[in-house]
Amino acid sequence: MERTRQGPRSRYREQTRAEIKDLALRQLAEGGGTSLALTRIAKEMGLSGPALYRYFAGRDDLLNALIRDAYDDAAAAMARAAARSAKGSRGVRARLHDLAEAYRAWAVAQPHRYLLIQGDPVPGYVAPADTLERARAVLGPFLPHFATGNPGPAVAATVAEMTAWLAADATVGAWVGRYAPEVDAAPDAGAGEALGTAAGEARAASALAGAVLAWTQLHGSVSLELAGQFAGMAHRGSTLLGAHMDLLADAFGLE
Repeated sequence: MERTRQGPRSRYREQTRAEIKDLALRQLAEGGGTSLALTRIAKEMGLSGPALYRYFAGRDDLLNALIRDAYDDAAAAMARAAARSAKGSRGVRARLHDLAEAYRAWAVAQPHRYLLIQGDPVPGYVAPADTLERARAVLGPFLPHFATGNPGPAVAATVAEMTAWLAADATVGAWVGRYAPEVDAAPDAGAGEALGTAAGEARAASALAGAVLAWTQLHGSVSLELAGQFAGMAHRGSTLLGAHMDLLADAFGLE
C-alpha cells in the first residue's frame, strides 16, 4: 500500500528533475557552463527558488547530475560503436576508426554536453570523484585494441610511463583489466608464470598508452572543430581525426 502511494510521487519527482536538467542543458547550449542559473530555471518552470532546491541542492548538485549523465551517455555511445564494429571482420585499425568517429559524432551532435565534460572548468566547481570512472568508461573500448599492439620507438617513452603508472595505481590496472581481460594471458601454453606476467604487463602498458594517446588526439581534434577553428580550412574534422588514428595505429603496429 505504501509503495502504491509513493510511486506517483517518485515519478513526479523524477519528471521534474528531468525537466530541470533539460532547461539547464538549454542554458548551457546558449551560453556555456557559466550561464547556468537556477533562478532562471525556476522562473521558466513556474517554481519558487526554494521549491527548486527540493530537487537539486544547488548549482553544483545540478552540474553533478548533468556531468554524470553526459559521461554515461558518451560511454553508452562508445559501447554501442564497439559492439557494432566487433560484429564484422574489420581489422583493429578499422575498429579504431569506428570508435574515433563514434566519439566525434557524439560530441558534434551535442557540443554543449561535450564541452561540459571536456571544456573549460566551470569557475568554483569541483566535479565529484565518481566522474573519474565514468570518464574511463568512455575510453575503455580503446584499451583491448592497443593491448594487441607492438609499440614502436615513437611511443616507447609513453609506454614506459604507463608501466610506472600501472605499478603505482591499482585502479588503473583494474580499469585496463575490465576492458582488456586478455592482458594477463600467457603468450603460449608452455610459457612460465613470470614470462606470462611480464607479457601481460607489457600488453597492459601498451593498452593504457594507446588509450591515453587516443584521448589526447580525440580531444584536441574534436575540441578545435567544435570551437570553429577549422572554419575556412579545406579539411573535414572526420578526415583529420582519421589521420590521427592511422598515425597511432602505425606507432603501435596495428593492422
